[in-house]
Amino acid sequence: MIEKISCFRGSAMSVAAAQDRDILEAVYKASAVAGIQPVLFGDGREIERIKREIGYTGECKTIDEPNILKATMAAVKSVHDGEADVLMKGLVNTSDYLRAVLDKENGLRSGHLLSHLAVFELPGRARLMFVTDGGFNIAPDLEEKKSILKNALGSLRKMGYKHPNVAVLTANEQVNEKAISTVHANAITQAAEAGEFGDCTVEGPIAFDVAISKEAALHKHIASKISGDVDLFLVPYIEVGNVMGKIMSILLGAKMSGIVLGASAPVVLTSRSETAESKLNSILLASCCV
Repeated sequence: MIEKISCFRGSAMSVAAAQDRDILEAVYKASAVAGIQPVLFGDGREIERIKREIGYTGECKTIDEPNILKATMAAVKSVHDGEADVLMKGLVNTSDYLRAVLDKENGLRSGHLLSHLAVFELPGRARLMFVTDGGFNIAPDLEEKKSILKNALGSLRKMGYKHPNVAVLTANEQVNEKAISTVHANAITQAAEAGEFGDCTVEGPIAFDVAISKEAALHKHIASKISGDVDLFLVPYIEVGNVMGKIMSILLGAKMSGIVLGASAPVVLTSRSETAESKLNSILLASCCV
């Protein structure tokens, strides 16, 4: 994925509660690969111990704060104050991390809806697959879906996608008032045609098989401009994106990264169970979105 996410910049990154081996391995590699400048907030003694274990010799600044919540707040404030460009989650509970991000005084509120953008690299597939929102918004309404799409398109354009192809996923291609996702998809497509989302091609309602396969579109006699060439998949509900991601990662062996969009700076939010490689990919993705 490093070769395909090649727009990364040498951003400064604050890491909240950085005393975690996988986190520090990812940060070390990011500094070597992309010139990321890390500032590590957390238990200074533990951070130094782990750095020695993994042979971390890169330059970085450590802010010693053993209290995880205080370290997290300090890391967020450093991004709020413009001292860093990217925020990364370390050994801190997700709810505490997001609470700090949304702090009214020193957080990263921007007035926009927060949403999650995931990217997958599947074995044997040249094109990266971006999926939103399978991690944050449970059952977004039409306006929220538009905000989620705008967040994702803004990031793809920063990565160099001049004309992204977007599939607004549903179970099938027919608009049905009983299936609100199809009504939303149709409205989003019409809004795109009216220019609401800028330079892109948006199709929906569209089922996954048609979006991913030109052969499926031909077989179902569906005329599509983006079938087989989709960059971004906008899912109707969180369950769809969540299941898609787990199938691609667990069953298909896809490499994954993901970030939170809509804050005043890119936010890296990875699970503590994710590998150092996955965390590295997420750092690089966030760096592209500065």
